Amino acid sequence: MTDIVDELQWRGLLAQTTDLEELRQALSAGPVTYYCGFDPTAPSLHVGNLVQLLTMRRIQDAGHKPLALVGGATGLIGDPSGRSAERQLNSQDVVAGWVERIKGQVSRFLSFEGENGARMVNNLDWTGGMTVIDFLRDVGKHFPVNKMLAREVVASRLESGLSYTEFSYQLLQSMDFLELHRRYGCVLQSGGSDQWGNLTAGADLIRRSTGHHVHAISTPLLTKPDGTKYGKTAGGAIWLDPELTSPYAFFQYWVNVEDGEVGKLLRTFSFRSRAEIEELEKQSADRPAARIGQRALAEELTTLVHGAEETAKVIAASAALFGQGGLEELDEATLTAALAETPKAEVPAGELPSVADLLVASGLCASKSEARRAIKQGGAYLNNVKVAGEEAVPETADLLHGRFLVLRRGKRTLGSVIVG
Repeated sequence: MTDIVDELQWRGLLAQTTDLEELRQALSAGPVTYYCGFDPTAPSLHVGNLVQLLTMRRIQDAGHKPLALVGGATGLIGDPSGRSAERQLNSQDVVAGWVERIKGQVSRFLSFEGENGARMVNNLDWTGGMTVIDFLRDVGKHFPVNKMLAREVVASRLESGLSYTEFSYQLLQSMDFLELHRRYGCVLQSGGSDQWGNLTAGADLIRRSTGHHVHAISTPLLTKPDGTKYGKTAGGAIWLDPELTSPYAFFQYWVNVEDGEVGKLLRTFSFRSRAEIEELEKQSADRPAARIGQRALAEELTTLVHGAEETAKVIAASAALFGQGGLEELDEATLTAALAETPKAEVPAGELPSVADLLVASGLCASKSEARRAIKQGGAYLNNVKVAGEEAVPETADLLHGRFLVLRRGKRTLGSVIVG
């Protein structure tokens, strides 16, 4: 076993612990059984959840046994942490479907083989048949209301509104820790720092119910310099499901992170060694324009989440868009994803407008005279081929997959045309 506590500290993955030295001793004497929970409140996990998944994998690689809990019960309630308003409840059928999807995602990041193979668990198995009376007598009696009201997440919501449903979430999560402790000898729970109140409540419930002392650790919330969470964009989360966030968009997200954030993100997500990460940090500082660290991060994370084959397609697409490969070699799904964020013009099927008109329609040029000037100066490209004449018109044969044209002005300014 490796000293996983030192490893997590170096990577900046320990925000809070119940008792650091006792935890270190328990892990050194291990193996220990530990768990982290994932609620199905959406059809996919996102990159915030990825911090927890990869932290679980690091602890497993150090010789310990993970329990991956997908909350079929807690997902029906929803954690109020980090929310300013009451959560919209989803139907049991919807949540059950999301449970299966998320089980599939979680299973890709843990090993289920060997002596410390992971086990997948669902808290609906022990919660679904429990009566209200049993819940109140066996769990509720251990929770002083004054302590629950003092929690920041509760106090901040009392004025705007907090239902008894969400107020009770802490009891359900605490009961999970107790049940896993009884069933599998689980002695450690991990989660994000916004979960700290729930984590310690679970440890306290075990102490009150059994007299046993267990541990909890939290990871820092992954935030940008402006305080917003990583993985959150104007359009929503960066999902792990390729149908919700394409592998190309996922890759580009990491390529475009700020230079000052690369070291933190490599330590959080990469499985490279300390020496390799420090070398990437040095290279990134010496040559920021090359985005060496960002590209290493993007390639490793996209491979972890989407596989080597999809990552190779993404890298090929990224190169091809800027003239370093054949656009015609890209499959339609990859090309569609690669062009999704570019300025675009949509034209009906039939006779195609001139390249100059398309440059204006896509927003790459402000006027037709500006477009003609760009063409005359050799700065306009159609499917990576320099446009030869100011009156040039694309041919049907130029259409990629029968419907796309790729425009470029200069070296880096891309646009696209969708026909039909």
